[in-house]
Amino acid sequence: MDGASRRLRLGVTLCSAALAAVAPRARGQTDEIQVYTAEIAAPGVFNLTWHNNFTPDGLRDPAFPGGFAPNRTFNGVTEWAYGVAPWFEAGVYFPLYSITGNGSVMFNGFKLRTLFVVPNAGQRSLFYGVNFEFSWNTGHWDPHRYSSEIRPIIGWRSGPVDLIVNPILDNSWTTFSRLDFAPASRLAYNISKTWAVAAEEYDDFGELRGFVPASQQAHQVYAVVDRNGEPMDIEAGVGFGLTSATDHLVLKLILSKDLNVSPRSK
Repeated sequence: MDGASRRLRLGVTLCSAALAAVAPRARGQTDEIQVYTAEIAAPGVFNLTWHNNFTPDGLRDPAFPGGFAPNRTFNGVTEWAYGVAPWFEAGVYFPLYSITGNGSVMFNGFKLRTLFVVPNAGQRSLFYGVNFEFSWNTGHWDPHRYSSEIRPIIGWRSGPVDLIVNPILDNSWTTFSRLDFAPASRLAYNISKTWAVAAEEYDDFGELRGFVPASQQAHQVYAVVDRNGEPMDIEAGVGFGLTSATDHLVLKLILSKDLNVSPRSK
């Protein structure tokens, strides 16, 4: 095992140990609708990503007392990332905010993240990694002041086709048995180095100790178009809910740009 692999393994082990006593957070809305691909900023490169999503037709009731309804709500966050090593990227999400259906502007907290990946994922047929997020939440965004996410990344590439799975576990620092299983997946066709089209799915089955009934699960499918290149990378998508517990229609737009001229690691 080379030095980079040993450091990657050590970082993942330490973060896993820190999360060994966590449990699910109540899920309502989200600031980030994205499948992680194991691509990171090159060492020494800053990257800025702006996540935006709007729900023109969503659930009318809050997911928990004191929250706000997703219907006609805009959520956004700027994500600041830095390439620390070929296998490690660190990031912070701030500010995390919403404009609700009645026009109220809400600050929702912030998040820290550590992303460990196999180097040069874009050049591999099999690639993988794991992301850890640690959140501080306001009371109207999440009933838990602190929460976190464990997001493994597993991807396969064959010619122009990518298949990527993020078997996400959401948690709120209570007990391991109550982790919430909310996987995301992406099947993409790369038309060229610049353009790609994809189908993405985002699900929430409930706690690992016992999934909720199918009618209470969240399942949403997105049609997505990606454009990579100057002046910035763009990802746009339209999501359709498949169950009554899911927002019926969601629009997402992700804008991303490296903040210097160094090449981006794939």
